[in-house]
Amino acid sequence: MIYRAIGLMSGSSLDGLDIVFTEILENGGKWNYEIIHSECLPYSKEWTEKLKNATSLPALDYQLLHTEYGHYLGSKVNEFIARYQLQFKVAVVASHGHTTFHLPAKSMTAQLGDGAAIAAVTQLPVVSDLRAMDIAFGGQGAPIVPIGEQLFFPDYQYFLNIGGIANISIKGEQYKAFDVCAANRVLNMLANEAGKDFDEDGALARQGQLNQALLNELNGLTYYTLPIPRSLANSFGTDTVYPIIQKYALSPADALHTYTAHIVRQIKNALMVYKTETGTEQLLLVTGGGAFNSYLVERLQQALENIKVVVPDEQLVQYKEALIMALIGVLRWREEYNVLSSVTGAVRNSVGGAMWMGQEE
Repeated sequence: MIYRAIGLMSGSSLDGLDIVFTEILENGGKWNYEIIHSECLPYSKEWTEKLKNATSLPALDYQLLHTEYGHYLGSKVNEFIARYQLQFKVAVVASHGHTTFHLPAKSMTAQLGDGAAIAAVTQLPVVSDLRAMDIAFGGQGAPIVPIGEQLFFPDYQYFLNIGGIANISIKGEQYKAFDVCAANRVLNMLANEAGKDFDEDGALARQGQLNQALLNELNGLTYYTLPIPRSLANSFGTDTVYPIIQKYALSPADALHTYTAHIVRQIKNALMVYKTETGTEQLLLVTGGGAFNSYLVERLQQALENIKVVVPDEQLVQYKEALIMALIGVLRWREEYNVLSSVTGAVRNSVGGAMWMGQEE
């Protein structure tokens, strides 16, 4: 069976909206994909500020933004469809939305982007609120991409996505996955201090010097001692980590160098504790914006002596998450499990996502 779907992903690093149109093939329980078209649409300064400040809004204004952003997403999908002449080719749109509040301990998660608004604007079936069912079953609601890693990438033992937050998946008798640490969101904030949107190729970090005291304080944060499954909200990077770094009053280069060392240390710690012992070559697939940071990837490979770090083609690096959102939408359409309880800690696997039927019967 072939499914043609659009996946939407807005990451915590606020670099833009990722859109993928993919053909997904299921044959005898084996799944394959082809990314036909993909784009990252940068947010305007206005939208960046709206999304960045969403959590400080009064309740009514937050709900109005939720609806407005849903209409924005729908309009971007329509433009994407027109640009690539995909009219009457898209079976379902799956939208992750933009995460604002994430409080699994209180059975709550929230992503901006009203699915009903997207469906009304596009007049297509839309799946949204992808994490809510798992949260209701007592899970972390994150990470949710392991279902796609399991079905699409059987040759890898480990998966690392370095976005605003770095998260890792580890195959084994039980599939494990969890958020490792804040990543690009903090790196970008530090690059902003040097007048840059981001530290291209980790060039500034490469020039900097390590501040051992800061590294020790960062590595001592309580989050890293919590048992898995565990997950992070965007506020961990902005409200906890960044103020600690600011306290040391370092140059942007030294701060970036030290925080890069912290990211590498936490990824290594996660893999050394939970890695699977096998007789085959150990492969780590690295995706997300951080995979373009050559300095970070070099430091990671140096730290992981017995694991080969693999950075795939640019399209998969950037659009893996949007691709898997499309798969999650297809699985929801098929009413099959699309969130794994072994990863999230929920009481059982779940069929996540609210379905909005925007088309006429």
